[in-house]
Amino acid sequence: MRTVLAREMGGCSVLGRIWGVWRRRPGVRAVPKAPGFGTEAGHRLRPRGSSKRSRPLGGQPFPGLLQLENLSREELVDVLRAAVVDQKGKPGELTLFSVLPELSQSLGLGDQELQVVQASGKETSGLVLLSSCPQTASRLQKFFIYSRRAQRPTATYCAVTDGIPATSEGKIQAALKLEHVDGVDLVIPVKSPSRKDFQEGVKRTLSHFHVVAMGSGCALVQLQPLTVFPSQLQVHMVLQLCPVLGDHTYSARVGTVLGQRFLLPADSTKPQRQVPDEALLRHLCLTPSQAAQLPLHLHLHCLHLPGMRPGEAPMKLLAPLPSYFFRTLQCLGLHQQ
Repeated sequence: MRTVLAREMGGCSVLGRIWGVWRRRPGVRAVPKAPGFGTEAGHRLRPRGSSKRSRPLGGQPFPGLLQLENLSREELVDVLRAAVVDQKGKPGELTLFSVLPELSQSLGLGDQELQVVQASGKETSGLVLLSSCPQTASRLQKFFIYSRRAQRPTATYCAVTDGIPATSEGKIQAALKLEHVDGVDLVIPVKSPSRKDFQEGVKRTLSHFHVVAMGSGCALVQLQPLTVFPSQLQVHMVLQLCPVLGDHTYSARVGTVLGQRFLLPADSTKPQRQVPDEALLRHLCLTPSQAAQLPLHLHLHCLHLPGMRPGEAPMKLLAPLPSYFFRTLQCLGLHQQ
């Protein structure tokens, strides 16, 4: 098993460092290079720099974030050599798809078209896999499909959760459906789904989780989805009563009474900005208005890929954590136990 950050694999162009977070308002977020976040045996999880908690950062609570309005089209292409913004968007929006031709030229691929093979979600930072070879892209897609059918995880995400799961590791299973509510697509859990429900788009989903570290009422969690569904990991962590930090869509479904958490009805709970409690705000050194802008702390850190040639060893592609993610780990004292 080889571990790499980025490489050119035959006809498969891989962008190994992805830090972009595309939010509903315009904004590209990218960060400078950061050390890798190892998942192999023997690696320790450690934020860069001192283990002391960070001091307030004034007007820049999330270091390394860039604003889209400050980038030209050419500058975005440069950023995309090492960071991907999003895999889809509205016509006319400045997105990954809209600049793929220029990115292809910038990478020296000539007339070869780039296509997205694997990518994280819309607000999720992490790896994006691009290919300029249709045969390579098809082979990788078949590999991912076969791995899911065999229930072998190929992707590992890192998340910071508001709350600590009741068990240190396990699996989360839920039937989910996508509903269009008040102009927004939302994922709704379905209890005891019927055959008709599945015919109408309900899907069984499964994720594995492992708590890496705990501190300040939060947890650093590794997540491995075994199925593919929009916002699957965010909803799964909400079902564990531990929403992902910066989840401004689904975290409102977790209520608290006298310190006890419980689930609110998903079909009647509207999305709203996540509101950390006062203790968590102090640990994060944030004001309430800054907390309302928290990026989603969900990062596609690792992809397992097959060897590109017969007899070649499988590889593990890693993306380092964004700098705001490292700062959060520092503030919360989340280190490997």
